[in-house]
Amino acid sequence: MKKIGVIGLGNMGRGMALTLKRGGFEVVGTDAIAATREALTKEGISIRASIGEVIKECEMVFLSLPTAAIVEDVIAGSGGIIENARAGVLIVDTSTSHPDTTRRMLVKLNAVSMELMDAPVSGGPKGAITGTMAMVIGASAKNFERAEPILSAMTGKRVHVGDVGAGHVAKIANNLFTASHLLIAGEVTRMAEKAGVPTDQLLQGINAGSGRSFVTEHSYPTWILNGKFDSGFTMKLMRKDVRLSQELIQALELDLPLASKVAELWAKSADTIEGGEDFNRVVELGTR
Repeated sequence: MKKIGVIGLGNMGRGMALTLKRGGFEVVGTDAIAATREALTKEGISIRASIGEVIKECEMVFLSLPTAAIVEDVIAGSGGIIENARAGVLIVDTSTSHPDTTRRMLVKLNAVSMELMDAPVSGGPKGAITGTMAMVIGASAKNFERAEPILSAMTGKRVHVGDVGAGHVAKIANNLFTASHLLIAGEVTRMAEKAGVPTDQLLQGINAGSGRSFVTEHSYPTWILNGKFDSGFTMKLMRKDVRLSQELIQALELDLPLASKVAELWAKSADTIEGGEDFNRVVELGTR
């Protein structure tokens, strides 16, 4: 399987496409935005004008799209994958989407003899372009085995967490953790600063103890303390992912008050932090 498709060539899709190309695969891609298609052509990716053209040429096609609604439209909408169905093609959805959407799309794709697995990713644009990102994967054992040689060429770590939809549950859980950690880290560092302990010294202590997390060990030194705020992931996208967590919690008829408060604070952040800002800016919530 040497020719791989990528639908959605934004920050993450671009990185994945270029990583696969470096890995020796021929990559065929498309994107809804003409300027993005043109930019990737200059970087050596074979661009097609439509979804149908990508499906026609490839046995495996990755989706890298911003929302569950767009994923559904690309699969089941006009001019989408199902209208251009080709038996045996495996669709790999790397978006952060809703597990119910994923399972519904599986039924639709199976009806036209196509396959689906969900493999949402972590690691941001840097992880995508360097091939070091992580994947949590929902797939049948057969499709996981089929995809593994390609996935191993574009990721640093892969965890098969269950059947189709399980990957998106795991990714929603991951992002809810991150959203929560950023909020509490912002409050804790302000508390310590006011008590006379500078944040950089505080984090050295925390990272030597049990309170450490990806946020304290990586996010603060990489994007926050230096004022760069350039992770490549926006407030708008994280707000969307937090909303996905609430939709899942409600569908499961759970009462999770802390998760509800996290969602409330992320929604409130829109009052003072623009959607296009880096998502790490949420540590400044309440200071603007």
